[in-house]
Amino acid sequence: MKRIFIFLVLIANLSHAQNLQDYTIKPIEFTKVKLLDKFWLPRIETNKLVTIPTSFARCENTGRIKNFEMAASKTGKFCTTFVFDDTDIYKTIEGASYSLAVYPDKKLERYIDSLVVVIANAQEPDGYLYTARTINPANPPSWSGKQRWVNEGNMSHELYNSGHLIESAVAHYQATGKRNLLDIAIKNADLLVNTFGEGKLAVAPGHEIIEMALVRLYRITSNEKYLNLAKFFINQRGIKKYDAKDSNPWKNGAYWQDHLPITQQAEAVGHAVRAMYLYAGVADVAALTGDKMYVAAIDKIWDNMCSKKMYVNGGIGAVPDGERFGDNYELPNATAYNETCAAIGNVYWNQRMFLLHGNSKYIDVMEKVMYNALLSGVGLDGKTFFYTNAMQIFDGPKHKDVEPGRSGWFECSCCPTNMSRFLPSLSGYIYAQTQNQVYINLFVASSTNLNIGNKAVSITQKNNYPWDGNLNFDIEPTVATNFALKFRLPGWANNEAIPSDLYKFQQKNQGKFSIKLNGKAVKYKLIDGYVTIERTWQPGDKIEYVLPMEVKNVIANDILKEDMNKLSFQRGPITYCAEAADNLAKISALEILETQKFKYAYHPELLNGVVQLEGKAHSKSSTENNKDVALKLIPYYAWANRGLGEMSVWFPVSILTSGN
Repeated sequence: MKRIFIFLVLIANLSHAQNLQDYTIKPIEFTKVKLLDKFWLPRIETNKLVTIPTSFARCENTGRIKNFEMAASKTGKFCTTFVFDDTDIYKTIEGASYSLAVYPDKKLERYIDSLVVVIANAQEPDGYLYTARTINPANPPSWSGKQRWVNEGNMSHELYNSGHLIESAVAHYQATGKRNLLDIAIKNADLLVNTFGEGKLAVAPGHEIIEMALVRLYRITSNEKYLNLAKFFINQRGIKKYDAKDSNPWKNGAYWQDHLPITQQAEAVGHAVRAMYLYAGVADVAALTGDKMYVAAIDKIWDNMCSKKMYVNGGIGAVPDGERFGDNYELPNATAYNETCAAIGNVYWNQRMFLLHGNSKYIDVMEKVMYNALLSGVGLDGKTFFYTNAMQIFDGPKHKDVEPGRSGWFECSCCPTNMSRFLPSLSGYIYAQTQNQVYINLFVASSTNLNIGNKAVSITQKNNYPWDGNLNFDIEPTVATNFALKFRLPGWANNEAIPSDLYKFQQKNQGKFSIKLNGKAVKYKLIDGYVTIERTWQPGDKIEYVLPMEVKNVIANDILKEDMNKLSFQRGPITYCAEAADNLAKISALEILETQKFKYAYHPELLNGVVQLEGKAHSKSSTENNKDVALKLIPYYAWANRGLGEMSVWFPVSILTSGN
């Protein structure tokens, strides 16, 4: 009951916010959605039982918590590697808080409270909280700079730490109603307000997230000073003078998205995680302030990313040197970086783009990322991870920063702890609402209760997605209620591999979707990618929505030279790959017939249950005697859970005929 009250208070606070402006479409909060499915729910439970406890244990074992203890006592030496290591504790608390909101756990709640005491003790009297400096202010790590904030526009991550502190504190307050961590975050945020702004210190944050975090703090406090500071930070971009003619992204400011004012930017550039957090923050501030120039800028940047800088599995940030976007169409397979954190940030951004525009293409990209580039970042065991997500592994990685297999932890552990905070809130991406329109964005078996025109309506979806395209919905208004239900028609079900010409399906005019109401054909309109049915819904109404689930050949734009004359394979939202564990033939020696037809079947015993594709390929390897061999493909997200070995997402097309 306490948690329900907290969310009602938050909604009441928002009603007093700046001129009532905000996203016109509202996501249905994850606490109002009950998961029933067999795909995401087990992963969220593994996150609760394994990933979050493992993350806390590793924060203890690696000295991250010790850093806070030393900061409190002002003795010792910063004992981890990176000045942003504080955030691993914040992110894990955030994930644990989301978990608590759905799965109450007194033991976990008490443990978090004990960590909050440690964090509070490390905070300086004026609100500054950054253990890398507080432990020994006279000799902080080199990235920190000799004085507060002097290196913030570069690598100090002081505002990045503050951002994750605020995100964690808001989540903890929403889940528990306790202010102990929130008060720490507010004290820190007030220091930022007193330090930065017009007539004060000015800086473009070197690693963005503070913008998103300040908006979240504004939403629960209604204090406009936090929103104003978020916009101030965004507007500092492009003011610092770099050498604009230098192609080096560190020297021209592009690495930090600081090369131009945000309203003049039109290309996804620089460190991919920083970019995603910035663009998501710009969307938030644009929604709240009505800044159309912000919206125009991120629209252009999104188009650039989607049409020129995204891998077929939704991964972004191709270049290992700086974990960054490369040039247009620079998407190498052997050295693909594709940081897990960038995938998570891409979900955050695409969700916000949908809330701004109401177009399904943003959810199409979000879904592609979630089921592929993001989900691959955590192993099936919940305690092994990818920092980078390769597209191809032949005879070991081709770059020292690209992993051939999963790791239990990283010296820079941002990705595991980011995953721990993302998964528990996943159910908040399924449904959205604006007045009398309800969006069903993701096909995850679940139920939710809505209020439409002061009438209660429950929606339950039943399915075995992503393995099966038969989707069933029970619509239960307490009384007959008129509203529009908007079912997303995924691009992949409508002959569109991605909302651009970067990738295409080779086959056209395959199976069509169908939709029925109470067993009969129903009239609908296709609006912005949504199958829209507006009617007076009756108790007991049922929708049958069937999406075609053929295996589709994916081809790349000819400008992607590395993918020319190659095929990738997709079924539903799932990108497939070949892995050594399933194939006797050497993956790097395989060519595939353009006319190859794959059989598919669900294997409950394989990789926690997957649909596997089976067909044939031609092997060029002398050990296979240059003949046709069996080929098995698994979902990309599931690779590297059975040891090391070759893997590929793309396959050269063979000019040979079957049987040679």
